[in-house]
Order: sequence, then structure tokens, then C-alpha cells
Amino acid sequence: MKLIFAGTPEFAVAALAALADAGHDIALVLTQPDRPAGRGMALQASPVKRLAEARGLPVFQPPTLKDAEAQARLAAVGADAMVVAAYGLILPQAVLDLPRHGCLNIHASLLPRWRGAAPIQRAILAGDLETGVCIMQMEAGLDTGPVLLAEATPIAADDTAATLHDRLAALGARLIVDALARLPLPAVVQPDAGVTYAAKIDKAESAIDWTRPAAEIDRQIRAFDPFPAAQSTLAGAPVKLWRAVPVAGHGRPGEVLAAGRDGIVVACGDGALCVGELQKAGGKRLSAAQFLAGHAVAPGVLFGG
Repeated sequence: MKLIFAGTPEFAVAALAALADAGHDIALVLTQPDRPAGRGMALQASPVKRLAEARGLPVFQPPTLKDAEAQARLAAVGADAMVVAAYGLILPQAVLDLPRHGCLNIHASLLPRWRGAAPIQRAILAGDLETGVCIMQMEAGLDTGPVLLAEATPIAADDTAATLHDRLAALGARLIVDALARLPLPAVVQPDAGVTYAAKIDKAESAIDWTRPAAEIDRQIRAFDPFPAAQSTLAGAPVKLWRAVPVAGHGRPGEVLAAGRDGIVVACGDGALCVGELQKAGGKRLSAAQFLAGHAVAPGVLFGG
């Protein structure tokens, strides 16, 4: 098929590569404008743009799709379908109506659960046992369109947002190639029951509240790996926590119960966490053993105190 592909972050890269490898004619790649990033705040191309340029695919980076000029460029392609994966810009109705088969979205949840911007993190935070990918026929509402294909995957007890992201990106890439090969597919309208919204992650959510149960804090640490990272303080200095396992234990919330090579055991509102990986500001991610070699942490010390 002749396709327009719209995507920006790493999640969309696997799908673009899979579509090109499957022999589709990627006539145009839409991605968000280059953004300043890094310490020097130099303009950085999106992961999708980097792949498109490496593959010799034409790239278009409009700041909006609402103006007539941008819409005319898309219309000139004469695309059979537009594939959208974490693009980040709103598609007006005029754009949704352009391709012969419409616009198909790769969404990283089992709709209607977790519509919106951060479905991977929200699924982990909520303690969901499974998530998945839906190939959805796009319409004007936020992730409200009918579902053409869906596949579930379990969320493991040690899954982080990073590991789940990579698994769902690969699943989405496989499903979109399958969906295009089978068009037209029956469109299943999303039920009204079970709708939840995955709000964008706010950095303010990264602060650990040690009065919460250990299981909840464990999910927070995993959901915010790699961004924005669950954070606390130790001896007045900020510290990021990257890996932890709920264990038995009781003490004041935030109190270190034990500290050794296997981890730092911290009391929570219910149970305790054995923290296995930490990072101080400006430093690297360190195992608990490496961290303790450079920082004295004794039982009775308080995280967040």
C-alpha cells in the first residue's frame, strides 16, 4: 500500500521499520519538529526522523496539521492509509478523511482501558495484570475509534515501563503489518464500560510517599523507569530508586531496616522494599552494593526524612 506514517518517539520506530520491510510504499513520514535537548540544548531529530532519513524516506515536520498548506501536502500523496503511532499532534477531521482506508492508530493498551498519553506507565501503576496493543480506526475523539485488531500481553512482576514499552512496540509493529494485509477488517466499537484515561506523567508524581504500601511504591518505581524516575531523599540529598522488591518488614515509613550487598531494606506504610539500585544526583545508576561502598547507610536512617 501507499502509506503516510505519522510517529515521533522510539515506540513508533519499530512500526515504521516493519512497514518498510513488509514492502509498503512509505510515501511520506510525519514527525514532530526537531526539539532542543541535552546539556547544550541543540536541536535533536526525533527517533522516527532519524530512521526515515536512514531509509531515504521523505520527512514532513509541520507544527500543526490544521492549516490548509499542510493538509494539501498530505492530500497530494494519495495515500491508501495513514498509520499513526505516538505522533503527538491532533489529526483534524479533514486529515482523518484523506486516505482511502482512513487513519489507523497503534495504541499501547487494551482499549477502552487507558486511552490517552501514558498507557504503559498507567497500566503498571494501577497493578494491571495484562495490557496489549490495539489497532484502532481513528476518529475525532481521543482514542475512541473502533478496534480492528488487538492482542494482549501479561505484565510481569518485574516489568518496567522500559521493558513493557519495547515489548509493546514490537507487538504493535507486527499487528499493524497484519492489519494492513487483512483490510478491510471488521471494526469493533469500543464498549462504554471500562473507559479509563492515561494522563500524561507529571514529574511531581515521581516523589515517593513512604507511607504507602510497599507494593504500590514498587509499581511506582517500575512505572517511572526510565522516566521520570521515582525519587526520594537520603541525608537531605535527592536520590533516584530504580529497582526494588517488596519484602516482609515493619518500621517507620522510610526507615532503613537493613543495608547490605543484596539491597537496602526500607520500611513502607505496609511491608517493606528491598531497594537494589540507586542513583544520586549527577551520578550513575549503582547496585546497592556499589552505592553502599561510597555512601554510609545504616539501619535507622530515614529516606525522605
